[in-house]
Amino acid sequence: MTLPTRFNFAEHLFALNRGRADRTAYIDDRGTLSYGQLEDRARRLAAALKAAGIRREERVLLLMLDGNDWPVSFLGCLYAGVVPVAVNTLLTPDDYAYMLDHSRAQAVLVSGALLPTLQQAMARGGHEVQTLIVSQRTGALPDSATEFDAALAAAPPLASPAATASDDPGFWLYSSGSTGKPKGTVHTHANLWWTAELYGKPVLGLTENDVCFSAAKMYFAYGLGNALTFPLSVGATVVLMAERPTPDATFRRWTEHKPTVFFGAPTGFAGMLASPKLPAREAVALRMCSSAGEALPGEIAQRFKAHFGCEIIDGIGSTEMLHIFISNRPGDVRYGTTGRPVEGYEVELRGEDGRPVPDGEVGDLYIRGPSSALMYWNNREKSRETFQGGWTKSGDKYTRDADGYYTYAGRSDDMLKVSGIYVSPFEVEATLMQHPAVLEAAVIGKEDAEGLTKTKAFVVLKDGAAVTEEELKAFVKERLAPYKYPRFLEFVQELPKTATGKIQRFRLREKEKQA
Repeated sequence: MTLPTRFNFAEHLFALNRGRADRTAYIDDRGTLSYGQLEDRARRLAAALKAAGIRREERVLLLMLDGNDWPVSFLGCLYAGVVPVAVNTLLTPDDYAYMLDHSRAQAVLVSGALLPTLQQAMARGGHEVQTLIVSQRTGALPDSATEFDAALAAAPPLASPAATASDDPGFWLYSSGSTGKPKGTVHTHANLWWTAELYGKPVLGLTENDVCFSAAKMYFAYGLGNALTFPLSVGATVVLMAERPTPDATFRRWTEHKPTVFFGAPTGFAGMLASPKLPAREAVALRMCSSAGEALPGEIAQRFKAHFGCEIIDGIGSTEMLHIFISNRPGDVRYGTTGRPVEGYEVELRGEDGRPVPDGEVGDLYIRGPSSALMYWNNREKSRETFQGGWTKSGDKYTRDADGYYTYAGRSDDMLKVSGIYVSPFEVEATLMQHPAVLEAAVIGKEDAEGLTKTKAFVVLKDGAAVTEEELKAFVKERLAPYKYPRFLEFVQELPKTATGKIQRFRLREKEKQA
């Protein structure tokens, strides 16, 4: 598969769907947006940005809740050849001040509910924003701001797309920043196309008859593929939700809009299965679910399938690779594994010496494929560390079995050495979660009285459940090698997590040091 040198991803999607102008592209909490309306509004936004003096390749901060204005904004930027910088809506003013300064964004597209936080960020930062456009405003606009619909109404649709190249910078996504300042990951126009062609179509098998719903928001690489790149590449319909993806909020969309494909994360699936309001199989229309963000415990996937008759296709992707590059497939799911490499991607597991490790041994995960980011903006050291020639170092550790299936062993900085042998925190956590009383678990290393590293588990129990520390230790001992069971165990009300729902084990390690 090849792309022409001149390629604009927004125009590519619009051209694919011009025969579906009246078909529903998006459904949000306020109404629907047809494919024809999506193109018209995106091209009007492109014209509005150009009229405001935003030039090719200048950055536009996209701080918006999931709703119909989000894809209009993202695609409008691409169409104009400016670079949308999609950012997490759950951050602090200090975070946004850093991102404004770091990206040197010349414009901001913001949801009205997030405007006060943005204004605090703009007051703290040293970077001056040229244009501010507010979607779904909730109060009076600042003097310098324009209302989203008014900006579109004032601009006729831009006649033709910017003559971008397939390898031109198309958009940025910021990493989660869980171990330092977030990194501005620069992706091309072509990278979106590659993820749809290599994963969305052949692995997920999406068609125009599907209704897609992603719990992961569109500012995440995972959510961007789920709710924009993949469905729009086949003419499907997308359900968007501005609020947090709680079990109740998710169930409401499942039963009202009948999505056929749902995209979630392990924490979300566990919470839904524990909810007393879990819908009956007959109340939903799910044909398949996808999971990413963290490795999916097999026990959760099996319980979900037993209830809904629907497989969860677990996979691993990253902000740096844009979407999933190792995955289970429909009809070929090995619970507890992440599956096999997606066609078009190469995967290697390397030891500390940089050489490939044999099957069954833990190694660092490296990926090579066409959707890799160009770089981290203004961060040469981290770019060199992560993007090594054609390979991307993921920071994850995995094992591969003789059949070519990959099993997650943890983040590189989370691995433990107990009795001189590597122990995967995830393996111990997944075993703990097989116990019927356990909702979630996180495992770190803790020194014992002799200064030796042993495993410690933090455990969240299901509502109303009861189990003793010794019972849980015995449960793990029966299922894993003796040196792996948690010597220390602490029951907690909740686990620290990132905004993406990933467990922050480093915060648990910090807590132990302070104890």
